[in-house]
Amino acid sequence: MHNNLKILVIIFLFLSVYIDKNYGQKTGKVEIITEDVRINTLLEKHIAFNENKGCIKGFRIQIFFDSGNNSKNNAIGVMNEFKIIHSTIGAYLTFQEPNYKVRVGDFRTRMDAQRFLHKIIEQYPNAYVVVDNEINLPNLEDEDSQ
Repeated sequence: MHNNLKILVIIFLFLSVYIDKNYGQKTGKVEIITEDVRINTLLEKHIAFNENKGCIKGFRIQIFFDSGNNSKNNAIGVMNEFKIIHSTIGAYLTFQEPNYKVRVGDFRTRMDAQRFLHKIIEQYPNAYVVVDNEINLPNLEDEDSQ
């Protein structure tokens, strides 16, 4: 048994030297890469594009969806009614053939949209939260009042 212990210790030492030699951190020359001008140009273009865009991906609440005769007039009526009751919340009419939709709010998170949906669900029982790829940038101070 004493011989087995010696053999295990020798194997352990051999493996630790082998692993350290082959997988350990290697020392060497540190090379400093100078900044590429093209990266700065791309970054400036990206910033300028996003500043001009003025919108982000977020959430809205769809309160109306209809197609057919008078659907446009019905959508406008629902949107105007909403604007009278909730004057600080944006309301948006969209047409995706053949449907008219009224979506409201500019929410950064689903939780914010759900919170507002809970407030209006009695007025708009078929309303639900939707992902919108281009919401207006919400005013962070006004978002608490929504």
